[in-house]
Amino acid sequence: MYAEQGRGPTMHATTILAVRRGSSVTLAGDGQVTLGDAVVKGTARKIRRLHDGRVVAGFAGSTADAFTLFERFEARLKAHGQLRRAAVELAREWRTERALRRLEAMLLVADTEETLLISGSGDVLEPDPVRNHAGELAGGVAAIGSGGRYAEAAARALVAHSTLDVEAIAREAMGIAADICIYTNRNIVVESLTETT
Repeated sequence: MYAEQGRGPTMHATTILAVRRGSSVTLAGDGQVTLGDAVVKGTARKIRRLHDGRVVAGFAGSTADAFTLFERFEARLKAHGQLRRAAVELAREWRTERALRRLEAMLLVADTEETLLISGSGDVLEPDPVRNHAGELAGGVAAIGSGGRYAEAAARALVAHSTLDVEAIAREAMGIAADICIYTNRNIVVESLTETT
């Protein structure tokens, strides 16, 4: 969530959630776009497949800014061929390039091996793993946007204490976030990747 300082109504971000178990990952995002106290669109698509479908990415923040970042990130993926390297290069560029520094969005990106959060302050963060009651690795969860904390909390509990697959966990957690966060709706878009052997 952010506000343009002194330049009109407050724009509220969305909810984007990534859930991982083994080599399966799902990104889920709601469809609500809110400007001030009004919903201006309920069916926005904030999740995309990139790099010939091998990477999924979601954004929270300004839609126009996010599309610019998607284009830059996909160019970095093509240049480097690896998710982490592309994310680091985008974060560096985002932080240092004058035209990009004003962009107000965050990206959550994943392939079958890792999930990363990319911000305009130069951060590239990998979420901490989720462990079950026995302390065993159960999976991973990350979220961004207005309802991100709600979706993340729900998904962490479901990863640790259920046998649901990643898509079912993502849908359930997003539904919980939509029930709590007024800037998140139940128009959920899901994209999943699974490593094939």
